[in-house]
Formats: sequence, C-alpha cells, structure tokens
Amino acid sequence: MTRFESQSLRGAQFRDVDLAEAQFHDVTFEGSTFRDVSLNRVAMIGVELGHAVIDGDVEGLVINGVEVAPLIDGELDRRHPGRALLRSSDPDELREGWALLEAQWSETTELALAHPDASLRLRVGAEWSFVDTLRHLVFATDSWLGAGVLGATTYHPLGIAGPWFDHSTAGLDPELEPSLADVLAARASRQALVREWLATTTGADLEALTSPPSGVPWPPPEEMSARSRLHVILNEEWWHRQFAVRDMARWPTA
Repeated sequence: MTRFESQSLRGAQFRDVDLAEAQFHDVTFEGSTFRDVSLNRVAMIGVELGHAVIDGDVEGLVINGVEVAPLIDGELDRRHPGRALLRSSDPDELREGWALLEAQWSETTELALAHPDASLRLRVGAEWSFVDTLRHLVFATDSWLGAGVLGATTYHPLGIAGPWFDHSTAGLDPELEPSLADVLAARASRQALVREWLATTTGADLEALTSPPSGVPWPPPEEMSARSRLHVILNEEWWHRQFAVRDMARWPTA
C-alpha cells in the first residue's frame, strides 16, 4: 500500500485513479474540487465542512444522525412548486409535470437565445455549455425512453453523454460543433417524443418492466419500470435547467 506522509501534494491532479478503501488522516482538502467522483459508502468522521458546495445525486446521506436527502427534496419542492409532480406515479400528474418542464425550458431557451452564439457555447467553470446541455438531454431521452422503453437501437447523432461514456459505441461524436439550429431541432424532436408518449400512457404502461434491446450501449441492460426510466429523464431535465440558469448568470454582458 502506498503511503504519503508529511508531504505536500498541493495542486496535484488525480485522473482515473482508484482510491477505493483509501484512508485519510489529518489531511486538508481545502479549496479542492471533486468532479465526476464516486463517494458511495464514504465515512467522514470528525470532519470540518464549512462553506462547502455539493451538487450531485445525494441518497442515504446521514449527517449527525439526520438523513439529509428528504430534507433537501422537501426544501426544493417548497422553492419550486410543481417539482414533486416529476416523482409521481400518476399519469395525469406526470403529464402536468412534463408540461411544466417544457414551459420552463421554453422560457429559459428564449432567454439564452437573446445572447450571442459564443455565450451559448461557453463552458462556465468547466461545466457543459448551454448547447452541450441541450445535446445531453437529447441523448438522455434517446437512452431512457427511446432505447429503454420504446426499443430503439439508434441515437440522434448530436447527442452527448458524460466523459465516462464511449461515444463511439453509440455512433456519437462529442467533438462535433453543430449549428444552433440543428441542436434546437434535435432537442424539439426529443421533447415531442416524451410528450407524445405521455399523452396516451396509462398507469399499467408506467409500471410495465422494460429492458433496452440487446447490445445497445446505454442504458444498462437490467429491467426497470417505464415509470423509473421516465423519472430519470424528468430528473435530468429539471436539474440541467437549474444548472443552465446558474451558468447563464455568469455569461458576459454586452
């Protein structure tokens, strides 16, 4: 086991490094950044966590004996009326939730399009640009509804996933620089796919177990209910709009 003792690794970068079961004692992470990092089953004892920012999928996190995720969801639901609809099992409520998301995205996209094209392609804090975000939501829909529920075996060529994904397996190229018009058209087509599927969906349809076709690279091959797959899409849609609004506030002003 490699040991680092009484030495400074300030400013070091760790990429594709396996630190599973590592132990940290009397270590400072002050000012550090963790991106695309798995912290599952990490135990933090006697830590100081002041003025930290955590954006991610938080489940089963207990701080000082209190499970945090339900408190976070409750506060987010209070701040954003209608958000709870996105976790519903009722078809009518899910249709209402999707309509709300589409309206919110329409407003956000209209605000974004008032800015120069360069701003829409700006990566604030190394996050996805606005254009990247729309391309990712195309891929999310193709994966979780297209492949996961409808049995599709192809993906829109403008879609993108995270850096963990081998885009070539889906015939995608994240280095493409498509026109804004093409991205908006792809995005609109995938929003329509969700809207049209939800329009006739019943409770039985939502609870039906589905699997993607054999050989598709995403989503994972295990069975899931159509409802669970839809929830993934709705969660992605909601959070990525929050991120987009956050980053737009840091775009250059004319």
